[in-house]
Amino acid sequence: MSNGTKKKLRSQEWFGKQDKHGFLYRSWMKNRGFPQDQFDGRPVIGICNTWSELTPCNSHFKTIAEHVRWGILEAGGFPLEFPVMSLGETLLRPTAMLYRNLASMDVEESIRANPLDGVVLLMGCDKTTPALLMGAASVDLPTIGISGGPMLRGIYRGKHIGSGTNTWSMSEDVRAGKMTLEEFHEAEACMHRSHGHCMTMGTASTMACMVEALGVGMPGNAAIPAVDARRNHLAREAGRRIVEMVNQDVVLSKILTREAFENAIRANAGIGGSTNAVIHLIAMARRIGVELDLDDWDELGRDVHCLVDLMPSGRFLMEDFYEAGGLPAVLRELGERGLLNKDALTVNGRTIWENNENAPCWNREVIHSFDAPFKPDAGIAVLRGNLAPDGAIIKPSAASPHLMKHTGRAVVFEDIEDFHARIDDENLDIDETCVMVLKNCGPKGYPGMAEVGNMPLPPKILKKGITDIIRISDARMSGTAYGTVVLHTAPEAAAGGPLALVRSGDMITLDVAARSLTLHVSDEELASRRAAWQPPAPHTDRGYVKLYVDHVLQANDGADLDFLVGKSGSAVPRDNH
Repeated sequence: MSNGTKKKLRSQEWFGKQDKHGFLYRSWMKNRGFPQDQFDGRPVIGICNTWSELTPCNSHFKTIAEHVRWGILEAGGFPLEFPVMSLGETLLRPTAMLYRNLASMDVEESIRANPLDGVVLLMGCDKTTPALLMGAASVDLPTIGISGGPMLRGIYRGKHIGSGTNTWSMSEDVRAGKMTLEEFHEAEACMHRSHGHCMTMGTASTMACMVEALGVGMPGNAAIPAVDARRNHLAREAGRRIVEMVNQDVVLSKILTREAFENAIRANAGIGGSTNAVIHLIAMARRIGVELDLDDWDELGRDVHCLVDLMPSGRFLMEDFYEAGGLPAVLRELGERGLLNKDALTVNGRTIWENNENAPCWNREVIHSFDAPFKPDAGIAVLRGNLAPDGAIIKPSAASPHLMKHTGRAVVFEDIEDFHARIDDENLDIDETCVMVLKNCGPKGYPGMAEVGNMPLPPKILKKGITDIIRISDARMSGTAYGTVVLHTAPEAAAGGPLALVRSGDMITLDVAARSLTLHVSDEELASRRAAWQPPAPHTDRGYVKLYVDHVLQANDGADLDFLVGKSGSAVPRDNH
C-alpha cells in the first residue's frame, strides 16, 4: 500500500481467526499438507478453471493452471484452484449462450463465498470468457484473464482450413454435390489437430482479443497458440502479477472502465471480430457499472477499418496473426490514428499505450496498415427501423458488398424446425433476390439465442453458384460464419417484436449505409397482424430454463438476466458454523 501499511486481506477473515472458526478453516485445508505458515497472511489467489472433457477447446487447462500456480507461489501467494461450469460450443444443446448467465452466477458466488483475495480466470471457448468476466465483475476483486489460445492451422490436402469457417463452406459443398461424405469426414480430422479454441477470428479468438484490448489480460494474451510454450510463460507471468495486484489493490473496476470498453469496440472493428462481442461486452460493462449500448458500437466502430486478413472475413488464421505481430500490432495502428484511449490501465500495471506503442508488425499481408486497410469502414453496423426498433446488427467485413443495399421478397420460417423442414425442398418459392427471415430464435424464443442466424442456403440456389443472400433473424451467428446476415433483431419475435409479424411475400429493404432495416407493410396492417398474434408456448415450467426465459433481457441489453445487472461486491459473508 502507498502509505507503507499492509492491506488486510479478506482471506484473513477465514484463516486469520484464532477461534473455533479459524480452527475449522485451517484444519480442513491442512489435510493436503499445508503448514501453519501457509495461513500467515499471504494473498490467497483463486485459479478459476473451466477445464472439461466436454469442452474440447479447454482440454489443456490443467497445464495452464499449473503454470499459473507456479507463478503465484514464486510471488509469495497461496494458490487454490477451483472449478466452475464450463461452456463448450461444440456439444452443449440447445446453445451455450443459454448457460452463459448461469455460469456467470457460478463464478460470482464461488469467488465471493470463498477466502480469495484475487482471481485468475482460465477461459477459452466462446462463452467461458464473458461468463467468467461477468461473474468476476460482479465481485470486483483483483482479476486477470488468461485465454487458452487458438489451435494450430487446419490443413486439408495441402491447403489451410479454418474451424467453423470451412465447416460452413464444406457442408454447403456437400449439399450442392461438390464434396463427398468421405472427403467431408477426412476434413474433420484435418481441421482440429491440436489443443486450443477455433483458429479463425471467431468468437473465441475475438473474445481473447477483447480480454487483451480491455486490459484485463496480459500483453500477448490474444493470439499465442495453445500449444506454444509462450502460452505457458504468459500464464506464469500472470500468476506472479496477480499477487502484486492484490498487494496494490488493483481491483477489476480500475481496469474495466468506460475507456477500456471504447478501446475494445475499436479493436473489434480492427480485427474484423465476431458479432457476438456486441452482446457480451454490453453485458460485461453493465455488470461492472459502465453504461454501454448499441449506439456506442455504431459510433465508435463506424470509421474504423478492418486491418486483419483472417477467416471468416479473409484468408489467414490465428497462427499467422500471432506470427505477424498479433493484437499489439493492431492496437499500435489504432493508437497512432487517435483511436485508442491511451491512458487506460491494464493488469500488468502499465497503460494500454505503454504496452503497445512500439509493437512491430512482421507481415503486412496479414495485418494491414490503417492507410492501406484490408477492408475499409468495417466496424459492426447497427440497423434500426420498423423491423428492428431496438436495433439489429450486421458485420460488413463478412458481408457481400452488392447486398449491402437491397430490397427483396421475404421468405419466412416461423422457427428452426420450420426452416429445417423446408429449406431443402426444391419447390420452395425462393430465388437469390429474396430475403430469408427466421423467427423465434432469440433469447426467449430458442431459448438462449442460438447461432442459427447464418442460415444455410437452399440447394437450388447453391447449385447456381450463388453463395450469399440476405438473411434476417433474432438469432446470433458463429463468429466463424460469414455472409450478409442481419442478427440480434430486437425486440425478438417471441417477445412480440415486429419480426413476429413478418409474412412471406412482404418486401424488406436493407440499407447498411443508412443504417436502416425496413419492412414495407403499413402500420394499420401491422396492427391488424399484432391483434391476431399469439406468443409461443413456454419451453418449460421448471428449472433454470424457466428462470432464464422469465428474466432474460433482450439482445440490445446484453441478454443478461435482469436481476444480475450490476454488482454485489466482495463483502465477506457470515461464518458457516
